[in-house]
Amino acid sequence: MIRHANSSEIEKILFITKACAASLIAQNIYQWNEHYPNANSFEKDLKRNELYVLIDDTSKKIIGCITISLLKDIEYDAINWLTKDHKNYYIHRLAINQDHQQQGNAKKLMDFAEEFARQQKALSVRLDTFSLNTRNQRFYENRGYQQLGSILFPKQSEAPFYCFELPLNTI
Repeated sequence: MIRHANSSEIEKILFITKACAASLIAQNIYQWNEHYPNANSFEKDLKRNELYVLIDDTSKKIIGCITISLLKDIEYDAINWLTKDHKNYYIHRLAINQDHQQQGNAKKLMDFAEEFARQQKALSVRLDTFSLNTRNQRFYENRGYQQLGSILFPKQSEAPFYCFELPLNTI
């Protein structure tokens, strides 16, 4: 089940994202660190009603999270997007508990996000992923996303992040 998160769940969400960051760092992928993602990011997501959690059907525990936002970060202005800037959804902070990875759970969250965007008659879904995280890049490319350019988040890494977009058929 996927539903809106609530404020009492931020600690559990941070536990998942910190474990993901540690796992990525162990693979020399410095996508996330001690500064990001953080509680402040998730609290802002909550206030905008954009933070969702994936609940395990058996244990009823949170096993993943995703932010689905209409807010375009200023860093994205440098990208030549496929669709015009009007009702585009941005995916941020997708994370799956280490014990539940490679079981289709990231796919569930992305299916949910894309269907949500279609229901809202959005033009596209946009996101970024770290240039050294080739597994994530393949994941999005296999879903039909097109890589369009790169941006920098200097507090996270010296390496760039690649921006991807999936235009939606809103007919």
